[in-house]
Amino acid sequence: MPRHVILLTDAHEAPAYELIEALRLAGVQTLIEGLREVEAEAALIRRRESESVSEHSQESPLAILYEVFAGADTVELHAAIDHAKTFWPGTPVIACRRHSIGFHGFNARGLDGATLKRLGFRAIADKAAQLPAILREIEGHGATGDLGLPETIRPVTDPGLASLPTKMKAASLRAAFDLVSSLHFIGDQNDAAQVAVTGLTALAKADRWTIYLLADEKGPQAATLEAIASLVPAEKVMPELHDDWRQMLLAGEAVTSVHESKAARLAGAGMGTIRKKEQGEFVVAIPLICGERVLGVLEGRRERGSFKKSELALLNALSLPIASALANAVRIGEAERLSQTDDLTKLHNARYLRQFLLNEIRRARRYGTSVCALFLDLDDFKRVNDAHGHLAGSHVLMEMAGVILSSIRDTDAVARYGGDEFVIVLPDTGIELAGTVAERIREKIGKHSFNAGRNLKLSLTASFGVAAFPEHASSPQQLISCADTAMYEAKAANKNCVRFSPLLRSKEEKLLAEGSVPGSILDADEGKAFS
Repeated sequence: MPRHVILLTDAHEAPAYELIEALRLAGVQTLIEGLREVEAEAALIRRRESESVSEHSQESPLAILYEVFAGADTVELHAAIDHAKTFWPGTPVIACRRHSIGFHGFNARGLDGATLKRLGFRAIADKAAQLPAILREIEGHGATGDLGLPETIRPVTDPGLASLPTKMKAASLRAAFDLVSSLHFIGDQNDAAQVAVTGLTALAKADRWTIYLLADEKGPQAATLEAIASLVPAEKVMPELHDDWRQMLLAGEAVTSVHESKAARLAGAGMGTIRKKEQGEFVVAIPLICGERVLGVLEGRRERGSFKKSELALLNALSLPIASALANAVRIGEAERLSQTDDLTKLHNARYLRQFLLNEIRRARRYGTSVCALFLDLDDFKRVNDAHGHLAGSHVLMEMAGVILSSIRDTDAVARYGGDEFVIVLPDTGIELAGTVAERIREKIGKHSFNAGRNLKLSLTASFGVAAFPEHASSPQQLISCADTAMYEAKAANKNCVRFSPLLRSKEEKLLAEGSVPGSILDADEGKAFS
């Protein structure tokens, strides 16, 4: 029976022609299996249980081949290894490198051979022409024979740590795991970078650690670097690694203005890890690569002693989870933003409003300040939809968002509460100032000409309800409810007016009616912010 191998493919790319041709010339038949997670496994099980299984599938293959692209995700590599072990136990798995062409391939740094071995690959073929020799050696030594290559040192459960150096002290290994686990689920790139540079201080000595992001992707020559996190560790004895390294952030100096080194620029341009001496400092720069794209650069500087090979191996290994964390932070942050944003107006939604109000009320309790909520509802908005259609009405709501945003401070929050209802939260604001703000927004709405996307020049008004914590409510829900109730009283009072929650309603309405809101309420900065 002809010899055969199984070529696993993830169905995103066709198998390399030169790989299959090299095997054919060597007299080895290639059977291609799709790697599609659960569906592929279920289909394979059904096929193996079928009475029509081919003769080749009943025999153990010589090896399982899997094409590894530059910048391959270690999670996908783990999936391929697990798949092979499940359906062809004991059969050696060979990594076949497939090199990319073009700028992305130039920038991408593939996993080294030692890393692939630790992931579970028995051998690595850098070129298709090497495969026949590797298969002959496997035949000569058997499925578990020694190929003269280093065996797996230890099982790796976290793909982000798959490429750690084989010889690490237990304390350093714990610190590395601590760093990588701390990077999970951070929704902000700056926070992720700051956690990374802080964690690195417990693993390798440097006078300064910096993480840069690539600010321009037009090409390696046009790329610029922007520092998003930089840390100068405190000038004292490094704490023991088993201590919480996060405490070091408090002792270190955060650097806000950093100029990248030449090494960092070269690493960002896709030249790989760079180690050199610049202006009396020893510098190491490691590209942060996710997939096939350089996201940024990790840079370390110190005055005494160049970075050792063992330190470079550790930093190269940690660059993978750091790059993944930076990429994930963008996705997590975007998903979080979308979950808290109104699709139409791009204002915050009720979900964001609840959390924001909860945080502000907690802060107000702690410092003895006040938080106000304005609840506004457009008057007779249904007439706009009935007369001009819902598309015109939607455009009016978008215009309304702009009118409100132009009338509040950056520290305030505005949310579309539902339909044509909006809620504005004013932190550190007393009831008198909140009434003044509501009146100004009401007047601005009345003077605005809404074009509804069709140059219609519509005039609208709104009714406002005002409530304050702790004067009117003791919780976020009560505050919104009080403002809502006051808004309905404004509706009952012929609309287009401002009403206060019952507890202080008569006092505040009298102030507004008399035009005698105390001048001391508005200081210079707040007056400008609300104008």
